[in-house]
Amino acid sequence: MREEKKLITREYVERLNASPYFIVVNYEGLKVAQFEELRNRLADARAEVHVFKNSIFKAAANEAGIEDLGQELKGQLAAVTGEGELTGAAKILKNFTAEFDKPEWHFGFLENDRLDADQIKMLADLPSLDGMRAKLLGTLQAPAAQLVRTLVEPSASLARIVRAKFSEEG
Repeated sequence: MREEKKLITREYVERLNASPYFIVVNYEGLKVAQFEELRNRLADARAEVHVFKNSIFKAAANEAGIEDLGQELKGQLAAVTGEGELTGAAKILKNFTAEFDKPEWHFGFLENDRLDADQIKMLADLPSLDGMRAKLLGTLQAPAAQLVRTLVEPSASLARIVRAKFSEEG
């Protein structure tokens, strides 16, 4: 392998190792302005999209410990990687694809688990980690809040009766 290919491969390996996930998409048919728009939207989710040469990406994936990509890499492909959550990047891709009919989803990896396009789309529909934490906290707090209301109600009722009684006498 030529020296410049080795440098590019090393760069891909670093990206793959730094990200807990990657999503492979076919960007064929996207105009330059649309591709830039996708890049800008992904930046909000702390994610990036990078075009790659298929053979070099395959070598980089092997070097990063991803031995079987599960299919041949063909076409004009790019990889979405990031420091944030997979769900955030997947939501952006899903919305972008709905708007522009591109890019076409191929597959991805979360940690070392291979995901097909449908699994990634399903993850795009999940709330963010912060959203799930808020729902869990709300679920955990609901019984405690109900208990407090139940405990306070008798004394509140008594206070209303006493207030009504003194209002009648006054």
